[in-house]
Amino acid sequence: MSKRSTTAFLAVVGVIAALRLLALAFNRTDLYMDEAQYWAWSLEPALGYFSKPPLIAWIIHGATTVCGETEACVRLPAIALHLLTALLVYAIGWRLYDKTVAFWAGLGYALLPAVSLSSGIISTDVPLLAAWALALFAFAGMLNGPSLANALLLALALGLGLNAKYAMAYFAASAALYLVIAPESRGLLRSPHLWLALAGGLALIAPNVLWNATNGFVTFAHTADNANWRGIPFHPGKAAEFLLAQFGVFGPVLFGAFLVIVWRAVRKPSVAGPSDKLLLAFSVPILAAVTLQALISRAHANWAAPAYIAAIVLVTAVMIRDREWTWMRASFAINGAVALFLALATWQAGHLALPIVGDPFARTLGNRELATAVEAELARAANEGKPIGSVLTDDREYAAALAYYGRGITVPILSWRDGASPRSHFEIKSPFTAAAPAPVLLVTPRLASPVTRRFASATPVTMREIPAGRHTTRTVHFSTLDGYQHR
Repeated sequence: MSKRSTTAFLAVVGVIAALRLLALAFNRTDLYMDEAQYWAWSLEPALGYFSKPPLIAWIIHGATTVCGETEACVRLPAIALHLLTALLVYAIGWRLYDKTVAFWAGLGYALLPAVSLSSGIISTDVPLLAAWALALFAFAGMLNGPSLANALLLALALGLGLNAKYAMAYFAASAALYLVIAPESRGLLRSPHLWLALAGGLALIAPNVLWNATNGFVTFAHTADNANWRGIPFHPGKAAEFLLAQFGVFGPVLFGAFLVIVWRAVRKPSVAGPSDKLLLAFSVPILAAVTLQALISRAHANWAAPAYIAAIVLVTAVMIRDREWTWMRASFAINGAVALFLALATWQAGHLALPIVGDPFARTLGNRELATAVEAELARAANEGKPIGSVLTDDREYAAALAYYGRGITVPILSWRDGASPRSHFEIKSPFTAAAPAPVLLVTPRLASPVTRRFASATPVTMREIPAGRHTTRTVHFSTLDGYQHR
């Protein structure tokens, strides 16, 4: 690689990362439910957790050990990992094309709307994308000539990716499809290096599989529940909604260009060169699979995120080859503006009131105030000579919020588990039992919670409107419960 080109790229993405660090320092959003849950996992590093493999918890544990427990410290790894992924996209662009494609593809990734958004939160997609980019870099290297170094690199990437999110399994399916449509590369199947890489990746996820086996395969069951395959009737509206959302995830110009490139490749497969074919195999099937998932049931906009590692390199390469610099500039202008808007918006979270949607950050606010309200109720009860023995909630968002923002609460914070199967991490780690200290303070968003029917005494205490920014409130109901009754 050219030292000058690499230095220039590092300087540009370094500035972007520095600006994101500044935005993170001024980010006013609370930890969202998933973020607070991942933080709770990180307190007890394990080989698996309720809804995801363990890598996200390990990453947060490392970050908070060094940096501290603030929201910024919990989210800090997102910026570092996206920077790493941008560097890997740069390396993929260089390996498959040239330094020009490498520079603009890496920069394009750094400014993707989805990357700008997720740089301010911590999610399982962040390490997944880094692992996917590393795996694609190694796989592309093996196509040029299998080597032990690339095999070990691919094994590491596959293992890390699976420990981040099971969606890493798409990689093997994409690789298999590529070898079907690219007969010139099928010699790789005869190489022991490929099988060594696959075996290494499986070995790295084996501890999580064993953890699941000893915990009722809870993560696998939750993943299946998320898919929610009930299939009939189909939901074409949800599939359309998912595809429209991709214009926001990837950027309107880039996703539009990607669709055009795919259409050309379908009409005239011969126009796709070897590198184009590889990148199509690692992007189109993922989008197709998740669109099908949306058609059958539902799909979140980020579920196809790994596709955009290959897609950003492909779109950049084709645009440069076709000299579509006007569209390239437009994509950078739009995505750059989105990045700036998101940084400013999180700084002003709680103060925004946009037309139609209102405050876009309302769901990420109010958690700190919720914990403060619970502490106030505990103090009030103690002052009246009726101290509370434990706090109980029947809402997993409340459980996550109180786990992080209620760290100063000294009585146990418990979660109601109704049914044989747990619905959250907190129903496993801190479930309500008959041994819970009484009386119990129930904290719920429900006016009439079914939990109250399981106690001999259920006394409503108060209803509070908790501010979630300036323009939104969350209604919280408090009751005092005593005399738990077994069924």
